[in-house]
Amino acid sequence: MFNFFQSKPKNYEDIPVGEFHELMLQPDTVILDVRTPGEFASGKIRGARNIDIMSRDFVNQVKNLPKDKTYLIYCRSGNRSGQACEIMADLGFEKLKNMAGGIMRWPFETV
Repeated sequence: MFNFFQSKPKNYEDIPVGEFHELMLQPDTVILDVRTPGEFASGKIRGARNIDIMSRDFVNQVKNLPKDKTYLIYCRSGNRSGQACEIMADLGFEKLKNMAGGIMRWPFETV
């Protein structure tokens, strides 16, 4: 019969803010902020690119990104960025890191 409690394995990794901060300094990493443009304008992580997961063309915007990069993805709390990671994994991205707790947990500088 059906197993409603079986979860799909995650194709991304939830990482703490400290590890996220360390990985930002590595080559071939791309920082994606998947919040709304208004949230992004109110303060972002230096070097982040904004692609709003709630926009109609989110999939079109991410599907053309290079798949050989490591993507560090965040939102306000970690929920939308987790959804973005799932979408990107379905599109063939393999190196996806979700900031656990989102920017609300970010103790470092924002711009």
